[in-house]
Amino acid sequence: MRAFNRFHRRLGVDSDERDVRRVVYLALGAGVLLAIIKSVAAAMTDSASMLAEAVHSWVGTVTDGFLVAAYLAARRPPDETHVLGYGRESYVWSLFGSVAMLTVGAEVGIWRGLRQLGTPDMTTDYVIGYVVLAGAFVLQSWSFVQAVAFVRQRAAELEHGVFAHVFKTSDAQLRTVVIGDFIALVGIVVAAAGMGLHQWTGNVAWDAAGSFIVGLLMGVGGLYLILTNRRFLAGAPLSPTQRLGALRALKAVPEVKRVSWLYAEFIGPERVVVAARVELAGEHSQAELARMLRRLEQQIMESSRYIGRVTLSLSAPEEPDAH
Repeated sequence: MRAFNRFHRRLGVDSDERDVRRVVYLALGAGVLLAIIKSVAAAMTDSASMLAEAVHSWVGTVTDGFLVAAYLAARRPPDETHVLGYGRESYVWSLFGSVAMLTVGAEVGIWRGLRQLGTPDMTTDYVIGYVVLAGAFVLQSWSFVQAVAFVRQRAAELEHGVFAHVFKTSDAQLRTVVIGDFIALVGIVVAAAGMGLHQWTGNVAWDAAGSFIVGLLMGVGGLYLILTNRRFLAGAPLSPTQRLGALRALKAVPEVKRVSWLYAEFIGPERVVVAARVELAGEHSQAELARMLRRLEQQIMESSRYIGRVTLSLSAPEEPDAH
């Protein structure tokens, strides 16, 4: 079963659970601290951009809380009522966080920006706002660097680019953290620019535009994550490259003479289910064939913890080989 031990590296999954947990918890802790600081700064400066950033951080904190729930749900072991495990439940929790990012963040940011356009110019001293945003940028950068370093390690194993792996991985928690941190960094720069241009020109429209853009960023990011989680909830099959790797791994099993059909899809972060029709080598009775199939299923599942369930059946003689 060495072939399947190699195959799990091509599934686009992340192999160190402690690192995933650390990345999510770091994002959660940083989000709480930033949300409190930005809220105080927003109240002191009355800046729409700063308020949008504060809302962004609070929404991010709620999202990270959903990610913790997703992480815990995904790692519950299979039982009699859920023979494939609870991995898909993680996409539900991640979906909740994505909806919060789309609705609350985008609505408040865009609404506050539009509302700011109708208010008189109350240009204030934004020094404390700049200080808070600078500190937030440093803290958010640290969280983002930690997440990217973890992704880069996994992407190197798969010969992917860092962001290509973010878009391909079956780990919704990791993808949400990286995309959320990236949007947060861009949002901080936008908010600072909006405040600075407002203070420099005396035109409140710049501060309003900063709030509007931050809200728009959250809306786009939330919509993308919703669509991605929906795809995995509906049952995302392996990519053609990943399927070919699984097919080659199964054909490399000594007892398997040929494979006529194979299907595999993700059932959660780091977990796939595999179904295949195979022809076994040698002449065997019906009882022996049944025992061999069950033994192979058990061996394949034991060879890699990333394969949650395997179901093998016999190929008909007239069925062509799978490609």
